[in-house]
Amino acid sequence: MNTQETKEEPTEDMDASEEEWVSEDDTIIGKAFKWSLVVIAGLLVVAAIGYYAMREVEETKPEQAIEATAPEMVTREISVPQVTFTNITQAAGIDFVHFSGAYGDKFLPETMGGGTAFFDYDNDGDQDLLFVNSSPWPHRPPANPKPTMALYQNNGVGQFENVTQQVGLDVSFYGMGVAIADYDGNGWPDIFFTAVGKNHLFHNQKGRFTDITDQAGVAGRDQEWSSSAGFFDYDNDGDLDLFVTNYVRWSKEIDQKIDFRLTGVGRAFGPPQNYEGSFPYLYRNNGDGTFVDVSAESGIKLENIATGVPEAKSLALAIIDADQDGWSDVFIANDTVRNYFFHNQGDGTFDEVGELYGLAYGPNGNATGAMGVDVAHFRNDQNLGFMIGNFANEMTSVYVSQDDPSFFVDDAIGEGIGATSRRALTFGLFLFDYDLDGQLDMLQANGHIENEINKMDPSQTFKQAAQLFWNAGPNQRTGFISVESTGDLAQKIVGRGASYADIDADGDLDVVLTQISGSPLLLRNDQKLKNHWLRVKLEGHFPNQNAIGAWVELKTNDKIQRRQVMPTRSYLSQVELPITFGMGNATDVLSLQVIWPNGEKQMVPVSEIDREVIVKQLN
Repeated sequence: MNTQETKEEPTEDMDASEEEWVSEDDTIIGKAFKWSLVVIAGLLVVAAIGYYAMREVEETKPEQAIEATAPEMVTREISVPQVTFTNITQAAGIDFVHFSGAYGDKFLPETMGGGTAFFDYDNDGDQDLLFVNSSPWPHRPPANPKPTMALYQNNGVGQFENVTQQVGLDVSFYGMGVAIADYDGNGWPDIFFTAVGKNHLFHNQKGRFTDITDQAGVAGRDQEWSSSAGFFDYDNDGDLDLFVTNYVRWSKEIDQKIDFRLTGVGRAFGPPQNYEGSFPYLYRNNGDGTFVDVSAESGIKLENIATGVPEAKSLALAIIDADQDGWSDVFIANDTVRNYFFHNQGDGTFDEVGELYGLAYGPNGNATGAMGVDVAHFRNDQNLGFMIGNFANEMTSVYVSQDDPSFFVDDAIGEGIGATSRRALTFGLFLFDYDLDGQLDMLQANGHIENEINKMDPSQTFKQAAQLFWNAGPNQRTGFISVESTGDLAQKIVGRGASYADIDADGDLDVVLTQISGSPLLLRNDQKLKNHWLRVKLEGHFPNQNAIGAWVELKTNDKIQRRQVMPTRSYLSQVELPITFGMGNATDVLSLQVIWPNGEKQMVPVSEIDREVIVKQLN
């Protein structure tokens, strides 16, 4: 490059000194540039010599083998206990077949019913079995024979006899769910049936039932569709009050007007989004055999802020004193709208705090298709866990408190239940210790609502197998493992209600699952693991003589288990009253404590295990 050709000519205003400086600068820059080229070239030569020298050394250097040992991976093999559930429905004498009233129009209630309950109706010490039935629609011809409720008496070893007619339960209405309790304190458990239309309360008079609904004042409204219900003492006055959930505002005319249809199927069962919600009922026990509706003043009637109509679309409820303040709270599983958690204020009112506590929505922030529910200290620590069965393609919810009774997080994935439960459509759900190892396991009854769903969604089927999840416990891993080999529990049914009891007095818990328009599954637990156990039955003071709401704590050498006496669980169903504690290999009871509904604590000496202990309230 010729600098003289690119240098600007001096202007007329430029003096001689400036002209000399420009010429001199160019000369200096040119010399510096030439010397820089020389230095750079020298450096390149040195680098090249070094590169080839190093390459020659590497090529002549002999290869050396380097032995590397991978870090040792320490794993603990988890052995899931193999337990077989055997279908003994027919062998045990259960011949009940659910009647839905369906004849082709696909009215929504036809796919939603089927409650069941284990309870000792005759006070002989064993668990009898009740099934809720539906009826023909009023505009259809009557069925022959007439479908009725069904009560089976247990002979003590798991054989049953149908005593429905003898005890006065051969009644027919469009039943849905059931709640059991001795509401008047006469020592005999009574039955409350929920229904599409009028609900029914049957008073137990020494093994014979009489419909006293109208006298008691708990019929509800004829246009309501009630689902689950439960007895508990919400005002701590000693007697048992009644909470009733209602589903959606439904009638044959509304259903036909909506006329929900699925591509490839035609008319189908419409989702609850198409219907208005309903308010739940709360009935306060007056102590004289009658109840008064306190729903409005208690604060449980919530409206949709945008529409002004009832918001709740409730299918199940769980009753528990979540914060141990001495007052029972109520969780409601709502279908496609937010779940409710009614915190008992202790003054006859409830504060709905589901959103605040983290219990209202699923993990993505949306309401789920919530069906059945159960709640317990399934980790054997201070934290509570709410488990909610949801619609197809929604994981079962596992809300766990975070060392704070007012803060819950859905940990379904972390607990090992999320992925496995996603595809199923879950109704009944409960926690129980099926292998008696001292950890609460979980079972869910599954089944779709649409009998032709496979035409639209090949991944879904109408009949579905139940799912059993084994609680591995903190000593091995936190969380649950899906149990694949369960015997007849794997039989596919259109599952709805679910309950458990020890029907044959062998210490382990047996299971019943109901299904729409079909026979139930009575499944005997045939585990042979030789784990120890203890059953606890409470006898409280009048009028709550079954001590509903009491807590029982069992301490062994490796854990503390806490269970609540609360039969209201699952979906439309009730479980037995006695508490079953699995003890695993433990042979000693360090302590057994009962916290009675009035707050009194009673220590109970236990000298023997593998038996039932009857605890009578002292004070």
